[in-house]
Amino acid sequence: MFDFFKSTPKAYEDISVGEFHDLMLQKDAVIIDVRTAGEFAGGKLRGARNIDIMSRNFTQQIENLPKDKTYLLYCRSGNRSGQACQIMTEMGFKNVKNMARGIMSWPFETV
Repeated sequence: MFDFFKSTPKAYEDISVGEFHDLMLQKDAVIIDVRTAGEFAGGKLRGARNIDIMSRNFTQQIENLPKDKTYLLYCRSGNRSGQACQIMTEMGFKNVKNMARGIMSWPFETV
């Protein structure tokens, strides 16, 4: 009768830091840090672009991105980047991946 516990499948993929690291090396990969500018300035992944999910113009910035790339998103813990992945897939992006557990679990170099 009611499907209270039924969830819709994610249109994006949660991936490990190791897989994220490997995918960063692909030429069509775009790395997006969805944290605040202050968090971004405190340490980021090499090549990352900062698009703060909390900013008023987040969706406008995302709209301008080409949809044929692989997007690798991260935040501190994986929650905000998961939300950003969901927004992007709803906007028609097909290849969107979220770093599960966020940059807190990143064992590699940051800049």
